[in-house]
Amino acid sequence: MTPQTVAVLSVMIEEPDQAHYGLAIARATGLKTGTLHPILARLQEAGWTTSAWEDPEDHEDQGRPRRRYHRLTKDGELAARRAVAAASASGARAALRPRTAQS
Repeated sequence: MTPQTVAVLSVMIEEPDQAHYGLAIARATGLKTGTLHPILARLQEAGWTTSAWEDPEDHEDQGRPRRRYHRLTKDGELAARRAVAAASASGARAALRPRTAQS
């Protein structure tokens, strides 16, 4: 799993019952939307998330585009927690390894 996907999942599991929209995830992770949206599509294809467009009436008076909200499924939340924990453990192990001198 890529570090970018782990970053997206980390944001989503902070509030697993909340719906998250792309720009908010992009801001929280520092990812560009061109990187983020394919990740969100893959997570949905894998069954880890669901998505739905917001009701047009909820945004029309705010002068902004309609948002697509993404939610973790129950299975997705479990898988996300495992993936983030594994990435965290892997990073901790890498940090403990001595660095070798490069020529």
